[in-house]
Amino acid sequence: MSGSNIFGELRRFARTSGAVGGIAARVAGARMFGIQTDRAAHAEDLKTILGGLKGPLMKVAQFLSTVPDALPAEYAAELAQLQANAPAMGWNFVRRRMASELGPDWRSRFADFEQTATAAASLGQVHRARLPDGQDVACKLQYPDMPSVVEADLRQLKLAMAVYHRMDNAIQHEEIYKELTERLREELDYEREAAQMRLYGLMLAEHPTVHVPTPVDAYSTKRLLTMSWLEGRPLMDRLKEDPPQDERNRIAEALFRAWYVPFYRYGVIHGDPHMGNYQVRADGSVNLLDFGAIRVFPPHFVRGVIALFEAVRDNDDAKAHEAYRIWGFTDLSDEKMAVLNLWAKFLYEPLTQDRVRRIQETEDPQFGRAVAEQVHAGLKRTGGVKPPREFVLMDRSAIGLGGVFLRLRAELNWSRLFHDLIDDFNASELAERQAAALEQAGVPASG
Repeated sequence: MSGSNIFGELRRFARTSGAVGGIAARVAGARMFGIQTDRAAHAEDLKTILGGLKGPLMKVAQFLSTVPDALPAEYAAELAQLQANAPAMGWNFVRRRMASELGPDWRSRFADFEQTATAAASLGQVHRARLPDGQDVACKLQYPDMPSVVEADLRQLKLAMAVYHRMDNAIQHEEIYKELTERLREELDYEREAAQMRLYGLMLAEHPTVHVPTPVDAYSTKRLLTMSWLEGRPLMDRLKEDPPQDERNRIAEALFRAWYVPFYRYGVIHGDPHMGNYQVRADGSVNLLDFGAIRVFPPHFVRGVIALFEAVRDNDDAKAHEAYRIWGFTDLSDEKMAVLNLWAKFLYEPLTQDRVRRIQETEDPQFGRAVAEQVHAGLKRTGGVKPPREFVLMDRSAIGLGGVFLRLRAELNWSRLFHDLIDDFNASELAERQAAALEQAGVPASG
């Protein structure tokens, strides 16, 4: 690592240590000494600090918010907002960064380039532009010095998770941290993201209700990703207008296919299911965005996911135990498995009922958190579990997408959608499709 990167990482560490330490101190005080603090107010302060700093800590909060009780709810809720609402960098920054990626004459390579960012997130921001041939494109430009930022934030994350684990051992975070570390480092490589974008274009080519941008290689580097511009509106904006039920259902079905066709057909999952990554078109089809957090699973893991569904459907404890083994859980007593089954039943219930229904039929908006708290209490009572790395994005996707379906108030036969994907499952065929698609898209191996 160069000297400038070392000093950049130290500066970052110094600026974030107070915020992370504040979380640790307040959680410790509440849990160990009964000290009451205004965690919601502190979370708002923390969001402001990290929003100005950019970086992956705001992205990490979204990952952890879907792992039961990995972070206090107030912090997870506030920090999750940063992903879609990070403040953009100014035009002088953009000009310097574009020159470093495409050369000093970069501006002459575009017919038009909008100075104001259309979106800003944790690792970079997006500008609309037009190429000389008239094609409208989106240019995703990474913020400066992000490798050192990521490493500094990962150190802080490790510290915060270690402190929290000493106070509460229901969830052992070692494998979760390893997974987040690898995925975040991969997200810095926009050439990898371009390949993953091509992969999604291949996997969803036969599904016209889902649109995926196409990378423009001649205008892309490791820190700049230029892609075709997709017309659409943020999903949240459309929901504020209270669209009719049939449109809500079309959007939900398109999102279901966008997520689970790649998983059950190719063993690939998009690990970032937050509202900012969806746009909706006038016909109810959707644009799927942001392909930095992608995970490829071996075929046997997909088989394990299906086996757990079958175990829940049939109330088969032996099959459930085998499914958890396939997932990578170890040392599961019958009591621990019973606790995990509470979570599995919560996730799989809509898929076991062959009828049109909402994803959650209770009117209690806190029902999911109540289940999570019941699971957490049970795991703490039974000595805790060590979730395997594969659990992180799988669980995050299921919970995150379920939350979107809740907001949509979609009414669909989830069971039939699911069975359309799994009834002809064949692990060998999945392996062949997966290998061919990865090679065609040029996706590099992880690790």
